[in-house]
Amino acid sequence: MPMPRSESLGHSITPEAAPQAGPPVVARSSRPVSAPRFSAARFGSAYFLLMVLVALFVLFCFLRPHTFPTAFNLQTMGTGKSIVALLALAVMVPIAANEFDLSVGFAVGLFHILAVGFQVFFGLPWFVAVLLVVALGAVLGLINGLLVAVAKISSFIATLGTGTVIYGLSQMFTGGQEIVSSDPLPDAFLGLTSVIFGVPWPVIFVLVLSTLMWIAAEFLPVGRYLYVTGSNRRAADLTGVPTGRYIVGSFVVSGMLTACAGVLLASQLRIGQSGTGPEFLLPAFAGALLGATAVRPGRVNVWGTITAVAVLAVGVSGLQQLGAKFYVDPIFSGLTLILSVGLAGWVGRRTTTRASAASALVEKSRGGRADHPPATK
Repeated sequence: MPMPRSESLGHSITPEAAPQAGPPVVARSSRPVSAPRFSAARFGSAYFLLMVLVALFVLFCFLRPHTFPTAFNLQTMGTGKSIVALLALAVMVPIAANEFDLSVGFAVGLFHILAVGFQVFFGLPWFVAVLLVVALGAVLGLINGLLVAVAKISSFIATLGTGTVIYGLSQMFTGGQEIVSSDPLPDAFLGLTSVIFGVPWPVIFVLVLSTLMWIAAEFLPVGRYLYVTGSNRRAADLTGVPTGRYIVGSFVVSGMLTACAGVLLASQLRIGQSGTGPEFLLPAFAGALLGATAVRPGRVNVWGTITAVAVLAVGVSGLQQLGAKFYVDPIFSGLTLILSVGLAGWVGRRTTTRASAASALVEKSRGGRADHPPATK
């Protein structure tokens, strides 16, 4: 934060006002003191994760040049991890408000079942089924938000409870069996995970959605209010920010993003599987929390989350091509989650220390000016 000019402090020193006796007073520059435009430390902290992504990609391209950098492998990673990216964004929004949504892993399972079941059991057109699923996602988010903001239940307990209920509902809807259509699902619905000009549709959807979320978070009041709600709710209340509305809204957005992920999962699997869903919870949180160490270190952010999910995708795919077993995915995601929480805490403490140091510097500057008041003639 730039320091105010000396004139604004009311202690501008002129030759006429300088003391006539005692040690000479050195006039301070009236130019604001600001941080250098480029800082290698800040750049490295913000883009370290991106550099890790590039290093991993180059490493696996060197180790598996005939299989890893192929179009098929990249498209497979993009399609599969787009679902994780949507869920990571879904948990990122409540985290920005200092809340947690543990229901996303269970909800994505129910939503992908409903996206298929509405077409198979009720004969609904695919776009109507998709709209109903997204609307149900908003309803789920509203319930979670009201439990947290109005009923004052811990978000950890509330969303874990609703997630468990959702898991039971998915078992009830399927009877523990897979939902398979006797006739092929509509081509337009299956095309939601198709490839156009070499790029999977889910990747395009995630990038467009991420851009919109980035604009809202960084340039619109809704983003600033959401972050201030998460950083200091009491101060936000005192300044007139309706924190309850933003908490509820964050869960509604989370539910809708989870529903979109469920639709893409249904298009990819082409069937409804009752046991699918909980395995996405850990990678989603790992992506959101690891993303808090990149781009805007110290807080969850959109592009940091996308970068973290890309690191998970490249790391898991590369290890599998090197001969790792099927269980490498949860192990890698779990270790990444532990590392991300530790790094996020370290970055947060470092940011707080820097802010305190800057505040102390400003106070010291003001005190230094006050020690030498202008002499009167």
